[in-house]
Amino acid sequence: MWLPPLGGYRLPAARPAPIVFRVAVLSSLRPLHHRSFALVWSAALVSNIGSWMQTVAVGILVTARTGQAGWTGLVAAAAFLPIGLLSPIGGLMADRMDRRRWLLATTTGEMCFAAALTVVGTAARPDPAVITLLVFGGGAMAAVGFPAYQAMLPDLVPAVELRAAISLSSAQFNLGRVIGPALAGATIVAGGYSWAFALNAVSFAAVLVALALVRLPPPLLTATPEPLLRRLAEGARATAADPGCRLAVALISVVALTASPFIALVPAVAIKVFRSGSSGTTVLITAQGVGAVVGALALTPLVRRYGQRRVLVADLTVLCFALGGYAAAPDLAVAAAAILLVGGSYIGVLAGCNTIIQLRAAPALRGRVLGIYMMALGILYPIGSLAQGALADAVGLRAVTTAGASLLLVVVALAVARRSAVLDEEHQHLPTVG
Repeated sequence: MWLPPLGGYRLPAARPAPIVFRVAVLSSLRPLHHRSFALVWSAALVSNIGSWMQTVAVGILVTARTGQAGWTGLVAAAAFLPIGLLSPIGGLMADRMDRRRWLLATTTGEMCFAAALTVVGTAARPDPAVITLLVFGGGAMAAVGFPAYQAMLPDLVPAVELRAAISLSSAQFNLGRVIGPALAGATIVAGGYSWAFALNAVSFAAVLVALALVRLPPPLLTATPEPLLRRLAEGARATAADPGCRLAVALISVVALTASPFIALVPAVAIKVFRSGSSGTTVLITAQGVGAVVGALALTPLVRRYGQRRVLVADLTVLCFALGGYAAAPDLAVAAAAILLVGGSYIGVLAGCNTIIQLRAAPALRGRVLGIYMMALGILYPIGSLAQGALADAVGLRAVTTAGASLLLVVVALAVARRSAVLDEEHQHLPTVG
């Protein structure tokens, strides 16, 4: 894994704060001026609010039902493991089929699994194994559909606004993380877990409506259709051949294994460390989401001012120390402040890696390269969640989170010492908003 050196930048002259603020806001929000992007972005926000309601409700239900952090990690892994297993197939379909129609089909599948989970949630003592299987099914639908969503972003906005569009997509996802848990807590109190699952099922209708109203360019088909394995191998070769894509996949692999599991273990931290139950889970997830939204909106102006490499290295460093602070927090309030920083820096890392892939991958191969990138995240995040959940039951959640942050910090230090110019090249070739 390579990261570039720290020197060699000349900072622009200082500008009055109000002007800087206006430029930052305009550059971050400009993609919303495009009708198709605004439709898809708004619908995805509604759906993500529902998905986070379900995620929080499932985590609380399984943790309360079993009393084990291992089960908490398992159900989170069930949602993300399909990403590792099926994202390459989803990427292949994104390059081969009409991306809009493919998303319509996979979103309908997600709606069906959410509806089934609603039925199971009405039972007096829901079986955690059945819940895990249904979560896995919904995750499978998302895994084969999400590469198409990612690959269609460059078709919704001009290249000059792609980084801002990716940042807005990250902000949208995490805005759902802010709103969803709060609604989940109120919904669980008012009507129980099944209400949260039912609202998630209904939220997918917003995506179906938005996709019905947008039009995308036709897929770039080869003259003679190639066998499945050959097309997948072509995407793997394209990823390995490009230094930027290699960097993004390597970096996200390390982060997924060492840092990302904190997301799955938030309910366990709230319940087992701070003894605060569903209210503590809501506080921590909401704080993380607020940090992520702010971090995502700040990313575009920060990169334009300081460069991709400096911002990415800073995000990685802050992520390590913020995770350490989260693990050592003496009470829920301090943990919420620490996880707010975790959320902002973590989304900066994810958005930075995603931008590299979007810019470097050829349009005809974009879906498959994104599928490989998501496969790395999807395989290693659940592995890390399962491992850290099991270790937490033995040695404690604080110790496991601290160890993961420390390991990531060592890797970041070694990577910076290798001194690569890949990310500097990304910054130099990226179109800028005038």
